[in-house]
Amino acid sequence: MLIALIARDKPGALQTRKDNRDDHLQYIAETGAVFQAGPLLDDAGEMCGSLVILEVEDMAAAQAWADGDPYAKAGLFESVQLTVWKKVIG
Repeated sequence: MLIALIARDKPGALQTRKDNRDDHLQYIAETGAVFQAGPLLDDAGEMCGSLVILEVEDMAAAQAWADGDPYAKAGLFESVQLTVWKKVIG
């Protein structure tokens, strides 16, 4: 099952994102649950959120992954949405 995780950073939290980026990328590599991922960018081209496509068994596994993300543990996100996603192109 593919789940889209769409997270928006808290305002002014770019340094929190930068400080935890290496741990976040290591978590992605270690868990093996990420199908695709990348940061959302603001009008200035700065990172301001995340789009992560998870390949997991169910929504509970997606929620567990989201809860374990170092970004989430650092309090980076203002909001996180998990929704089932269907790959059609690409």
